[in-house]
Amino acid sequence: MTEERWVARTNKDENGVIVALCSPGASWSPRSKAAAIQDIESGNYRYYVKWTDKTTEVKVVGSGANRYLRTDRDTTARNNLADLPAC
Repeated sequence: MTEERWVARTNKDENGVIVALCSPGASWSPRSKAAAIQDIESGNYRYYVKWTDKTTEVKVVGSGANRYLRTDRDTTARNNLADLPAC
């Protein structure tokens, strides 16, 4: 069974790259980018964001050392996950 984890905030580095997912009060939070990628790829965890108009899944994009986390809330090429406030 896949455990669902709600993401409300993210930590970003100086270049705006997501380095951690957070959910205030959750025992798993904050979760590093590397750990979240491993969680998602294992199929044991599903991370998601609740926007005002819909819910979107956090996805792993890229391959090898170039993997990163993103959500696609709308039709822009922008990573909407980066729109969340800091942890």
